[in-house]
Amino acid sequence: MGKPPKKKNLADKVRKTKTSTEIKNNPFEVKINRKKFDILGRKSKHDVGLPGVSRSKAINKRKETLLKEYKTKDKANKFIDKRFGEYDTKMDPEEKILQRFSMERQRTQDKKDMFNLNEEEELTHYGQSLSEMEKLNDMVDSDDDADEKGVLSAELTASHFGGGGLLRRKTQGEKDNGGNQRAKSRQELIEELILKSKQEKRERQNQKEESQVLTEKLDQDWKSIQGLLAHKNAPKADRLEEEDKPKLDEYDMMVRELGFEMKAQPSEKMKTPEEVAREERERLQKLEADRLRRMMGDVVEDCTKTQAHMSADDLNDGFILDGDDKTTLAYQDGKWNINEEGAKIEGDDGEEEGEGESGEEESSGEEESSGEEESGGEEGSGEDSHSDLDSEQESEGGEEEKDEVPATKSQLSEEERKAQAEAAKAELPYTFKAPESYSDLKSLLQGHPADHQCIILARTQKCNHPSLAVGNKLKLQKLFGFLLEYVGALASRSPPELSTIDKIIPQLYGLCQLFPEAASKAMQTTLVDSAHRMEEVLEVKGRAAFPQLDMLIYLKITALLFPTSDFRHPVTTPALLYISQALTKCPVMSLEDVTSGLVLCCLAVEYVSFSKRFCPELINFLLGVLHLAVQDKTSTGYSVVPPFRQNGKVSDLLVLSDPESSQTWSKKTLPLSATQTLTLTTDLDTDHYRLSAVATCMDLLKHCSSLYRELTSYSHIFQPITTLLSKHLPIKTYPAALQDLHGEILVTISGSLTPRPLLVFQKKKPIPLKLFTPKIVEVLDYGKKRGNTKEEREKERLNHKYKKEFKGALREIRKDTRFLAREKLNEVMGRDAERKRKVKELFGSLATQEGEWKALKRRKNSRH
Repeated sequence: MGKPPKKKNLADKVRKTKTSTEIKNNPFEVKINRKKFDILGRKSKHDVGLPGVSRSKAINKRKETLLKEYKTKDKANKFIDKRFGEYDTKMDPEEKILQRFSMERQRTQDKKDMFNLNEEEELTHYGQSLSEMEKLNDMVDSDDDADEKGVLSAELTASHFGGGGLLRRKTQGEKDNGGNQRAKSRQELIEELILKSKQEKRERQNQKEESQVLTEKLDQDWKSIQGLLAHKNAPKADRLEEEDKPKLDEYDMMVRELGFEMKAQPSEKMKTPEEVAREERERLQKLEADRLRRMMGDVVEDCTKTQAHMSADDLNDGFILDGDDKTTLAYQDGKWNINEEGAKIEGDDGEEEGEGESGEEESSGEEESSGEEESGGEEGSGEDSHSDLDSEQESEGGEEEKDEVPATKSQLSEEERKAQAEAAKAELPYTFKAPESYSDLKSLLQGHPADHQCIILARTQKCNHPSLAVGNKLKLQKLFGFLLEYVGALASRSPPELSTIDKIIPQLYGLCQLFPEAASKAMQTTLVDSAHRMEEVLEVKGRAAFPQLDMLIYLKITALLFPTSDFRHPVTTPALLYISQALTKCPVMSLEDVTSGLVLCCLAVEYVSFSKRFCPELINFLLGVLHLAVQDKTSTGYSVVPPFRQNGKVSDLLVLSDPESSQTWSKKTLPLSATQTLTLTTDLDTDHYRLSAVATCMDLLKHCSSLYRELTSYSHIFQPITTLLSKHLPIKTYPAALQDLHGEILVTISGSLTPRPLLVFQKKKPIPLKLFTPKIVEVLDYGKKRGNTKEEREKERLNHKYKKEFKGALREIRKDTRFLAREKLNEVMGRDAERKRKVKELFGSLATQEGEWKALKRRKNSRH
């Protein structure tokens, strides 16, 4: 195969175009522009040269200026000699050296010597000041005393620093064999010096010990007589120190007190709801096991000690022991009586223990009733009895004590064990299974008082918490529906058990907080069923009776369990619509209906109290109830709406039969049981009930007048009520309390009936809409516009020159940009060509090596 054609390089193409565009030196093509004279400051246009010379000149100029700047960009490899006087020929070398030395000293001069008046220079040796070295601050370490530290004897100084003269000195009294004096050797002198120094050291040590012994003896003697001296005989220096000692101010005293205070102790970690539920179930199971053992006759002696009250500041450090072996000191007949008093106390303790055992057996059943009566009104706080609280203390600290004192049947007699078993049977069980149906719940709660029913429900929830088993969640969700049905059954009884319902509501609230969706569905089902029954009765008869007491209680529970201020809620919104429908469609035929309607009005006020939502059915019903108390209904000046009538058989339900009955009336609340049955034996009782109904209606009117005060149509809404109260209601025959309430309502309504301005348009000219008609401007001067004055002509000339220069600058910038782009491209192509050349050389050398290796291999093979 042939070699592929070589690709032409871009640089080769550029070179060929340059050579092809070169103009040959033809004398007939030379252009000559002659000029008569030179003018300073004007560009010369009379150049001599070939066509295209000006372009090449511009390129050469850019190469000399712009290209050099581009190549030297971001480069700083230029050496600058900054030596002082290096290139100054007028200065002598000695003068240069002296000037450089002075400048160097000025640079190194510290700022701390700026105000130093001593102009002497500080001499140094190896970086250390000679003045500091002359002070000889280095102390010589010695084993001698502190007083003589660093002191050398004259002999030691002479021997070490005397140049050896001491060793060469001859001593008297030492003679040689010939009777002549001889000098001691160096070894003898050193040994003598050592002995002398040791002797001096020993003497100093003995002297120090003697002085120390004398000082201690003096101190002891002084202490023995110091107590005998009076304060006035104290040394004057001590008295001055005591007097001059500053007294602590209040701040310092507080700081010292805070320093001695105990620090906060770490508390136990917070337990999760699952852990709390698990511990509660275990506690109840343990209590139930104890109760079952007592029922079987086994003696379960409560040996746990009641935990004493402990404040929040108690450190519980265990330093106070409550043992029974403590002895009490007593003073009798002039002597300390310890043993007898201790024995007496021990005997008293034994009697108290016996009384505690029997007392616990007698009160085992009373703990449930006495402690559980407090659990009706609060949720979760008092739902267990005092026995449960005591059992918590048993679970925390009394298990070890139970193990220490085992229960035996020999401690109690047969009658006591029977009494204990009967008391255990009378107690409530501590563990319950979740009911599977309404009948199971009814059988579980039937026969128990209200307090015990609350305890049963609370223990059922604790034993069947959702975190303890998989199916407990569904069981408790069903329990909410069963409780609603049970509440309806309690309300339907005669008389209704309202106190029991009041104590069961906290249990409903707790289940609603656990399962809000299931609770809302159950309540929706109850409301929908009742609304459907009312609609069916309305379709058949055209009118329906007011809701029964169970439905009224359901509406009240709805307001307690679910929010009433939401704009739309899946439970409270249908409940409010149901109340409005009942106030509109249910006719008032008796005093029981009046009571039911007023109860519905109270519920409606409770539903709209937060949101302040206007409920017209509420206002109309209150107006109708007051209309029932008006005697003369011929010309009223207002009109009532259904379910009330202007005149009729039942339009005088609240008219008093005897005005004198108001004198014996006292304000009372309407009983809820009156919605079902109302027994009024005499006319006086009937008039009293009528006055109570009117008082309740006026209280609701007062609340509504303050609730809807901010409405724009307030005056229009309460105008009929104002007319009725001021002109038609027989308020003079009513008691003084109702007359005062009547006056308060009129004052509240009249104070809010302020005239409001009507809505009108703004009193100003309206802004016209934008039109799309083109604006026509007449042009009288066509062609090039010329200025009339000198200033205008000068301004026009300057603008023309500015535009011309601006265009020229843009053109030059574009040419410079193209020039730099070509140079960058040439650099890139040059680098690529160099790289290709080197790669080609490498491939060539590798091919040569490969050929030589193959030839060598062939030769080896041919030899073999």
